[in-house]
Amino acid sequence: MSNLTAFLAQNAIKVENIKYIASKRFVNEDGKPIEWEIASITSDEDELLRKTCTKRVPVPGKRNMYVPETDFNAYVTKLAVKCTIYPNLNDKEVQDSYNVMGAEQLLKIMLTPGEYADYANKVQEVNGFNIPLEDAVEEAKN
Repeated sequence: MSNLTAFLAQNAIKVENIKYIASKRFVNEDGKPIEWEIASITSDEDELLRKTCTKRVPVPGKRNMYVPETDFNAYVTKLAVKCTIYPNLNDKEVQDSYNVMGAEQLLKIMLTPGEYADYANKVQEVNGFNIPLEDAVEEAKN
């Protein structure tokens, strides 16, 4: 029988927050880009985010039949906001400086489209998404 103690919560390796330069346009006093802090979320939190971005859509030609449809762009934005520890996207002063209300709007206006796409990819990577297939296959072999 195998040793199951490795699966106990206290023995699991914790997912560390990572620092990431989302934009070179935000600099400190020394002119160096400021690192953003990204944290991973739990599967339960992820499921809740997906549910908020999913709606029931009627099946054409099938009365009273629906299929779930997830707005992937909205989900990625909510995921990025939820995982962003620093800067605080819910800070009223920062939101007011950009004339927006809400963390999702703030994130999208703070970053250029390219920066936003890169940041969204990094957030997904921190949460275990975007693992290249070759890496997953190699890891499964070991």
